Amino acid sequence: MRVVIARCSVDYDGRLTAHLPLATRLLMVKADGSVLVHSDGGSYKPLNWMAPPCAMAEVEPTEEEAAEGVRTAWQVQHAKSEDRLRVLIHEVLHDSSHDLGVDPGLVKDGVEAQLQALLAEHIQTLGDGWTLVRREYMTAIGPVDIVCKDATGSTVAVEIKRRGDIDGVEQLTRYLELLNRDSHLAPVAGIFAAQQIKPQARVLAEDRGIRCVTLDYDELKGRDDRETRLF
Repeated sequence: MRVVIARCSVDYDGRLTAHLPLATRLLMVKADGSVLVHSDGGSYKPLNWMAPPCAMAEVEPTEEEAAEGVRTAWQVQHAKSEDRLRVLIHEVLHDSSHDLGVDPGLVKDGVEAQLQALLAEHIQTLGDGWTLVRREYMTAIGPVDIVCKDATGSTVAVEIKRRGDIDGVEQLTRYLELLNRDSHLAPVAGIFAAQQIKPQARVLAEDRGIRCVTLDYDELKGRDDRETRLF
């Protein structure tokens, strides 16, 4: 990766046009060919960028650009479109290259599969006397995350999300419609479980008779020791 801090202006020409006036910015050129332009505030996202596949060349500025103080220009051309990025560099404050090697990728803690496994292991989180029937209960339209029995022996289908939105409620609704056609399971109730549930999703779920449960991942994983907490 090449990291450059420079006073520069940036022009993008493609599906739209955009201009960044002269300022000090962070320029990143990654091994995959992507070029990103960052500021020191406002957002974690780049102000402008060119995604791969693309090619970058450092070229001499035009006479007019040189007269305005431009020392060098970066010309970035996308390989599959007419999109172009031109960076006019007036002053370089830092320029270094680093071999980062192969990245192992992001390992997420608290993804849906982990939440599903933990809730299945601690199914009585949903109620005393509840029992697990099966994880990944297969149906004709896909697997239901958890099928379990409540204390009365009634069947309950549980859909698990990290962040619960309307799409998740719709998905569970389709599962319930299908499961309730099976006389061996019906009536099947539904639980929509997530670490965070959007208000609109909660309203829709409750309107359809679906119970909403907010999951505490730390508590399920055993990190939350209630006996040693001060509050």
